[in-house]
Order: sequence, then structure tokens, then C-alpha cells
Amino acid sequence: MRTALIYIGAAITEIGGCFAVWGWLRLGRPAWWLLPGLLSLTAFASLLTLADSDAAGRAYAAYGGIYIAASLAWLWTIEGARPDNWDITGAGVCLIGAALILWGPRG
Repeated sequence: MRTALIYIGAAITEIGGCFAVWGWLRLGRPAWWLLPGLLSLTAFASLLTLADSDAAGRAYAAYGGIYIAASLAWLWTIEGARPDNWDITGAGVCLIGAALILWGPRG
């Protein structure tokens, strides 16, 4: 449960940070948007170090599935574009993959 909360927090901070840069470069937002974006991306990287994993690469790989699902939630809630069936199916496949990486039996 702790790792899931860390990944959710990481997803929110990563997407928020990246969206700040997107807003500046693509939506014409002011350059000061970069400051909270950079702080958010720093929080993202810090949060991932707290994930329960024996290797950074495994933590990042499992996080990828959470990131994809969170990105679609962002698409819907922040950008107002509803994900379609292919988006939802793809996110489900990614979450299954993340679960296998996180909780798969290791000898």
C-alpha cells in the first residue's frame, strides 16, 4: 500500500511538472510556470527513491504503469478529454504489468 501511495504521489508530481513545461512551451503560459514545474519534478524524483524495491530500474519500470494510468486521469480531469476504450484497455494492461513487476515472486 505504501508503494502504491508513493507511486501515485510521484505520478501527480511528475505530470504536474511536465505540464508546467508544456504550458510554457505549448500554451503560452509565463516563464514563471517553470519554477513550480521544476519543484514538482524534484519532488517526483525524490518520491521514487522511497519505493520498496531492491533496484532503481525495477522501481522505475513498475512506476511506468502507474504513470500511464495517471496520465489518462490527468487527460480527463485537467484537460477535459475523456479517455476512449483503447486508452482504458492500454492502461489496464500497463497496471497488470506494473503489478507483475512489483509483486511477482522472486527467488
